[in-house]
This record gives sequence, C-alpha cells and structure tokens, in this order.
Amino acid sequence: MTPESPESTKDVVMDQPLGRKLVAEYLGSLLLAALVIGSGIAAQRLSPGDTGLQLTENAAATAAGLFTIILMFGPVSGAHFNPVVSFVDAAFGGLPWRHAFAYLPVQVVGCVSGAVLANLMFSASAVSISTTHRATFAHGLSEVVATVGLVLVIFSLARSGRADRAPAAVGAYIGAAYWFTSSTSFANPAITVGRMFSDTFAGIAPSSAPVFIATQVVGGGLALLLVRALYPGIKPAQAAEVVVPHAAASSAR
Repeated sequence: MTPESPESTKDVVMDQPLGRKLVAEYLGSLLLAALVIGSGIAAQRLSPGDTGLQLTENAAATAAGLFTIILMFGPVSGAHFNPVVSFVDAAFGGLPWRHAFAYLPVQVVGCVSGAVLANLMFSASAVSISTTHRATFAHGLSEVVATVGLVLVIFSLARSGRADRAPAAVGAYIGAAYWFTSSTSFANPAITVGRMFSDTFAGIAPSSAPVFIATQVVGGGLALLLVRALYPGIKPAQAAEVVVPHAAASSAR
C-alpha cells in the first residue's frame, strides 16, 4: 500500500468535522496510554528484577506503537494526542484555537481510559493510583528537554516540507528519550495524568504530576520560540502540517 500524497492528506484532514477529529484524538490517546502502560506491565512481569531490560522492552514497544497509531489517526485529526502539540500547532495557525481547547479534555480522558484498559488487560484493578514519585529537579529538567525535543522534531519537519516523515521520527525520538532523560520522557500532560491511574512500572504519583505538567508546558513554550527562530518567515499554511499534513484553513466545524 502506498501512502497518500501530502496534498491528498491535507484535503482529507481539512474536510473532517470536529466531532470526528475528537473521536480520533480520544482513540489515539487511549491507545497511546494503553501502549505505554501495558508494555510497562508486560516488561515488569516478563523481566522481573532487571530494570534495564524492562525499560528496553517498554521503550521499544512505545516507539513502534506510537509510529503506528500516528499513521492510523493522523489523516483524521493530525494525531496530536498531546495538549502541548495541539496548542503549539494553534499558535502557529495550523489548528483553530477552538479545536485546540476541544482536543485537550478529550486527550486527557483518552489517556485515563487507556490506563484503565491496560490495567484490566493484565488482570489488575481497573484503577490503582501510582505511588512512583518522580518530582526531582533532574526529572523536571528532563521533561523540559524531552518536550522541547518532541516539539522541535514535529515542527521542524513540518516547516521544512518533510511532514510525511514525522510518524517515524516521533516514534524514534520518544524511544530514544526513554533512555537519555531520567524522567523516561513523558513530554505530554495528557499521558502524565493517565499514568497516575496505574500503580505499575510506567506510573507516576499524583504528587509528582504537577511538576511534570508545568515543565512540559515550559518546554512547549521554549520549543515554540526555537522553531520561530530556526524556521522564520514560514506562512501559517506551511507551519500547519503537523505530525501528518493538514491545512491552516481547516474548517472550524
């Protein structure tokens, strides 16, 4: 099967009603959380006592799965699954602000639903609040770096006419960032909230989540400035091709 051309993908996404986009963002966020948490549970059970191997398994499954779900839902919603990406996209003129605000709660609810689904798939309690504390300076700094990198990957490709490579690049970056950041690269406020609801390998304690979310927002803001500095003079229509191409003229239905 050959991929669609950027022009045809633009047209497909532009024509999607908001309701359909929200369904895609919900399902994509659900699968993202189920992927991250489920693979973490499997790794913990299959490789007990070997944290390095558990992280390798979790990172590999996340990288491959993220690539796939972006391809799956990208032509419908742009495959954000992340409020930071949605709001940076809106700031560049690629997504109407009304859509960005509508995406946010759907992404959060989707990630929480995915955590519940992952727990149930492994015969655990549907909801178990995580006790893994991660709120240190090193973790916060890691989340700034992870989020800056993620946003730079997406928008540098979009602004240089290589948006079709974003699904693979995003998966590869997140897989690598599991290892080069001490926080294991959440880089996403919605997944941070979702991971609070699973007391497993991939979980985060509610007391640590505000630090992660705040630093992710800071990282998104810094990345916005860096993209503007590195890729100046790009028209909004060009800036809008995020994750998979879509048009700034998208209907605000």
